[in-house]
Amino acid sequence: MKTDAELVASARRGSQDACRELVRRFERPVYSLVLRMVRDPAAAEDLAQEVFVKAFRRLDTYDERWKLSSWLFKIAHNTTIDHLRRGGPETVSLEAEEGDDRGGGGLGAVLADAAAEDPHVQAERRDLARSLEKAIGGLRPEYRQAVLMFYAHGASYQDICEVTGLPLGTVKTNLHRARKELAEAMTFLGWGPPGTAAG
Repeated sequence: MKTDAELVASARRGSQDACRELVRRFERPVYSLVLRMVRDPAAAEDLAQEVFVKAFRRLDTYDERWKLSSWLFKIAHNTTIDHLRRGGPETVSLEAEEGDDRGGGGLGAVLADAAAEDPHVQAERRDLARSLEKAIGGLRPEYRQAVLMFYAHGASYQDICEVTGLPLGTVKTNLHRARKELAEAMTFLGWGPPGTAAG
């Protein structure tokens, strides 16, 4: 199997097969990241396509010292932030549509345990996932980006720095503040420690 760098080299030479393979490898993580930021499947699909169009137009600017995923996430980040600044919709749930696995099922899929037989446990997990997604959706875009990259995509601090162009200290601060805001939001939504639920 060709490496990402080999595919990029082929794509630069005009190989449509290489372009298709790059899209196949990265369309799901790019779509997933964009979806969780804009919370609108149709807009996320359009934006993800825009990301790949921009990426293929700029292949000559790709620096192979970077991970290709980081470079694509940077383009996705900038494209999505531009969309949000233009006042794009932020109203649709993060939960993937039934039968739609492009977004990995949202955070609900991460929290859901198909082996759990107790329907009460399953219902509680679904409620927790919805609350968590609501809380993440309430974060300012730069906090939401950091949380999604760090927890949903397993990005390192350095990866987030590369994608956002922010210094390490700012990334760490954003994550710290995002976690604090999430904890407060989850407590407000009734998921805090006993005795702290919103009244």
